[in-house]
Amino acid sequence: MAKLKLSRRNFLKASAVTGLFAAGASQKGPVMNAFSTAANAEEENVEQGEWIPSVCQGCTAWCAVEIYRIDGRATKVRGNPNAKANHGHSCVRSHLGLQQVYDPDRVKQPMKRTNPNKGRDEDPEFVPISWEEAMDTIAEKIMELRENDETHKFSVWRGRYTSLNGILYGNMPKIIGSPNNISHSSICAESEKFGRYYTERYWGYADYDHENTLYEIFWGGDPISTNRQVPHTASIWGDLKSRATLACIDPRLSTTAAKSDEWLPVMPGEDGALASAIAHVLLTEELWHKPFVGDFTNGENQFVAGQEVDEDDFEEIQTHGLVKWWNLVLKDATPEWAAERSGIPEDQIYRVARGFGKAAPRAISFSSPGSSMTIRGGYTALAQAALNGLVGSADAEGGVISNGIDVPTNDWPEIDDYLDDIAEAGLERERVDHGGRLELPALKDSESGGVKPTNTVADAMLNEDPYNLKVVMSYWNNFNFSNQGTERWDEALAKLPFMVHMTVNPAEQTHYADIVLPVPHSMFERLSPVDGSNGNLHRHLHMQNKVIESPFDIRVDETEIPWMLGEALEEKGFSNLIDYFRNEFRDPETGDAPTNAEEFNLIATKQYTEPIWDPSFEKDGDTINGWEELLEVGTWNTAKYEFRQKWDGNWGTETGQFEFYSETLKKALEEHADKHDASVDEVMEACNLEARGELAYVPHYEPAMRVGDEDEYPFIFTEHRSKLNREARSANTSWYQAFKDVDIGDEAWDDVAKINPKDADELGIEDGDEVKLTTETGSITVKAKRWEGTRPGVISKCYGQGHWAYGHIASLDRENQIARGGNNNDILAPVHEALSGSGARHGGQTRVRIDKV
Repeated sequence: MAKLKLSRRNFLKASAVTGLFAAGASQKGPVMNAFSTAANAEEENVEQGEWIPSVCQGCTAWCAVEIYRIDGRATKVRGNPNAKANHGHSCVRSHLGLQQVYDPDRVKQPMKRTNPNKGRDEDPEFVPISWEEAMDTIAEKIMELRENDETHKFSVWRGRYTSLNGILYGNMPKIIGSPNNISHSSICAESEKFGRYYTERYWGYADYDHENTLYEIFWGGDPISTNRQVPHTASIWGDLKSRATLACIDPRLSTTAAKSDEWLPVMPGEDGALASAIAHVLLTEELWHKPFVGDFTNGENQFVAGQEVDEDDFEEIQTHGLVKWWNLVLKDATPEWAAERSGIPEDQIYRVARGFGKAAPRAISFSSPGSSMTIRGGYTALAQAALNGLVGSADAEGGVISNGIDVPTNDWPEIDDYLDDIAEAGLERERVDHGGRLELPALKDSESGGVKPTNTVADAMLNEDPYNLKVVMSYWNNFNFSNQGTERWDEALAKLPFMVHMTVNPAEQTHYADIVLPVPHSMFERLSPVDGSNGNLHRHLHMQNKVIESPFDIRVDETEIPWMLGEALEEKGFSNLIDYFRNEFRDPETGDAPTNAEEFNLIATKQYTEPIWDPSFEKDGDTINGWEELLEVGTWNTAKYEFRQKWDGNWGTETGQFEFYSETLKKALEEHADKHDASVDEVMEACNLEARGELAYVPHYEPAMRVGDEDEYPFIFTEHRSKLNREARSANTSWYQAFKDVDIGDEAWDDVAKINPKDADELGIEDGDEVKLTTETGSITVKAKRWEGTRPGVISKCYGQGHWAYGHIASLDRENQIARGGNNNDILAPVHEALSGSGARHGGQTRVRIDKV
């Protein structure tokens, strides 16, 4: 493969030579059981092949799956029957992995750039190189940083990852001497986590007791299609629908909205008004759950619209600050007030609020990034989480579980003995991502700068604020496609002196790389543990098995590549990294130290998972008798969660209670303000928030802040995810394109901007017209789709199309960089929800103009 830009014919020839099609060209296909007359058709099929456990990482549910392997070739995917979090099911996204692993456009061997000029219009002129040359080149660049006391200008960029990420992403940059390990997490969902943390101190994805609930409100979420726990939710949806009342709040008629009892097509970004009004109704109509929240000392409801309440008149049980919240916000947040802001009729607000309250405590307020990843979405997430407190469903049967169930694993060995003076000096430098600055608190775990904002890195590099990066190793990501304001990333990557991209497919970010390293497809070609997700009241650890032998010259990104780099650094006089690997990692069964990269991957996996498979470790969950049994079963599940573990003073907040008035947030904001010799009001102003004084510490409505003048950009842009989108990695599969119309309102093999027919009539736009979407940030050209499922005044579009460098299916013309449709991030403004550090990409913060081409 001489260059990245090969013709399709030559690329396919190269693929065949490397063994892509030869791997199974002469093999028999699986028996078509649907047409078999044999009673034991499934047994016939088993005789041909075997089911091998692995993990689908198409979303953050990280479901355990099994791969059917026939004569060394992966042919089929199903859910792992031993998995309790997903009932042994998998969703449609897992099956797309089959086309991904056998994609002829994959990176097949290490390559290096020979054209020193970087830019979208520059041909990288990649040529094949050996792994030895690749590692030697990377090591040389790192040694230059060490010699110049610039180790802080080294960075590791992480996209999706496994439990082995603590090696490459966590400890390797520290040993080299850099604080700059940058994760994709802030462009994923941090604002959603913010709401739960500052009410009940849990930073993570919640679990939901769908099997026992009686009412659910979905805030911008589409859990049977694209949110987390899709196999679990979809598999029990029929039972849920027959038992519970479902309300979906979304400006777009999603699949979940279409199957719900109530659809509330909210004005994007105004969800906070709805949440406040629902809380108002719960209190004024005495629908709060008194056994959880408490009651007035005289037994008479004093929550009357517009009237303040004496705090001494209400006695709380599991909560803190209800009356403060009422006096500051809720007394005036009537459904009539909310209707003007949200666009939802007041009678529907009353109906949903009453139904939600009457279902207490078996009622769920289901938060999602769709409603909180806005410029002011942190307080929206806080209000959504607070509703679970009002109805007593927090940490309760039929409610929301925001509690970390421990999966027993070993910590990674300490690195202190391997940090030299150069590394320690580099670790003292300011991070490049701006997290923790006055205007970007990024308050994870109450720590200023606890979240590492991703999208600010491009600005830091362009403005050299606080400095530019010089050497980057990046894996499982595509930042100049997946971050808002993509043009900034193109410019930043063109300026970056040296970048290594570890990837399955060449993508937009690869176009700017100096070294390209082929890595395994996570579901088929690597041995790795994946733990930490939850569902169905269980947490789990799953095993990715090496299901097939890859026909390509790949290495595991998180273990084998750091090992080989450690060896290359040792040859240049810096042995600390490889010494750490050799000295601190041991096979728990044999005591052997690793001697090569493949052994290191195996030993690191066994060492990390030892408490799971070694029966001598006490744990509350499945019994696994030995390493081989873990590989065979493929999953370990905790015992089912026991409710009310956080009740009675165990919430972990500053007060020990579920906080409506968040003393936890107050302390975090005050510490952040003190760090900058400022007041909390000045922090609010810097973060583009209207709250002042005590309002900063309670859930409240913040008017949507939008980028773009309404006269010039009259529509609000909102985006959604596809049922078929495997973390934005599906677009180069024909199944993704051919079945794209499973997303309501979308079209197969196309990319459409959905516009309400009323708006389309005014503009003279018909179905199939080419239209240009223009914002202050950029423009894209797509097809128009007249669709009643989009709220008037809103342009809705699915994310995932618009690739210009991902492959011959993702692009209309890969060689000439002609994209199929448009990338939403080309037009989305690069703004943040500052309190959580989350990118503000979902909730209508960008105004848009739509013009016929």
